[in-house]
Amino acid sequence: MLQVKLFDFEHEEDLEEAVNEFLQTLKESQVVDIKFQVALTDSSIQSEAIFCFSAMVLYRT
Repeated sequence: MLQVKLFDFEHEEDLEEAVNEFLQTLKESQVVDIKFQVALTDSSIQSEAIFCFSAMVLYRT
């Protein structure tokens, strides 16, 4: 059975840590694919850019 695990963080280091921790719970043969995405939003309220780092791990159970 295929499953997905989604991750979403404001800092890339947090995403990296969470994905690596999750991957340690799987066998290498279970991982099918990993998709990575970065989104950037300009916040007019805070006058700064807001980043969203996300990943989706597709794996077999």
